[in-house]
Amino acid sequence: RLLEIHETNHNDDYYYEIRQMDREDSYKKIALYEKAARVIYLNKAGFNGLYRVNKKGYFNVPSGKKEKVKLIDLDNFNKIHNYLLNQDIQITNIDFVDAVKNAKKGDFVYFDPPYDPWDKKESFTAYAKDDFTREDQIRLFETFKCLADKGVYVMLSNHNTDFINSLYKDFNIYIVHANRMINSNPNGRGKVEEVIITNYE
Repeated sequence: RLLEIHETNHNDDYYYEIRQMDREDSYKKIALYEKAARVIYLNKAGFNGLYRVNKKGYFNVPSGKKEKVKLIDLDNFNKIHNYLLNQDIQITNIDFVDAVKNAKKGDFVYFDPPYDPWDKKESFTAYAKDDFTREDQIRLFETFKCLADKGVYVMLSNHNTDFINSLYKDFNIYIVHANRMINSNPNGRGKVEEVIITNYE
């Protein structure tokens, strides 16, 4: 019902009205399902489906300038719901170190962190209010190495920077080219170099 309301009311002014909600004190009292409907709407109506918040934790993605938005495919939603319900799947929101602490020999772990910036002034690492820093990249490397030492198969993707190459120099590093459409610097759009790093051939 809430998603239908968002679909019906959608326009640029409405988008920014809904985006503004997390700045208000009353937002803390809103039911979780209302917050969930808001996030789905902002994700579908925002620029390129990007999720991003500022230093205060407020959602700050601009409008995607869409005339209409389709927020839910009920049949597909039910299929996903049933799949998650009937599989051994756990979704968490915790630090990556804690997320993989129970990984054992023979398991596979893939890390897709906020990427190391080519230029600190231009690259985007702030998906959340706390940036993913170089110190976090080092923590991630240490976690990667610890898992590798345990016999876990580990894969990680990142930008092809000197810093990342230096950290993971003892592992397998493969350069790949990826399309990037979101960047404040036009030179950072289009084909960019990334690396896929593994502890196995």
